[in-house]
Amino acid sequence: QVQLVESGGGLVQAGESLRLSCAASGRTFSTYNMGWFRQAPGKEREFVAAISMSGGTTYYTDSVKGRFTISRDNAKNTVYLQMNSLKPEERAVYYCAAGPRYSSVGKLLPTQINSWGQGTQVTVSS
Repeated sequence: QVQLVESGGGLVQAGESLRLSCAASGRTFSTYNMGWFRQAPGKEREFVAAISMSGGTTYYTDSVKGRFTISRDNAKNTVYLQMNSLKPEERAVYYCAAGPRYSSVGKLLPTQINSWGQGTQVTVSS
């Protein structure tokens, strides 16, 4: 399994941007579909975005389409989440996740996750 470490969270105002990074250990990073989830206070962890092993295919939850972009650099064992036009209701802890290996990418379920990062806090003020 890969170990994941997120960074890049912080406090921004509504409408601003943040880029999250997730660094993975190990030599098998490129064999995992990768994703981002978020969990707001008092709510369940929810899927945000996923990217295929090669980076050629991405998938987003409807609420972030057109504003968030997931990408990866397999040479650096890193996956990114560029978040633009952030909204106050998107305040949450954002988690990087290693999903299924050697499979097509789509919406990820928590039960499909092989490894989780520790999370990074994103706060959006109004």
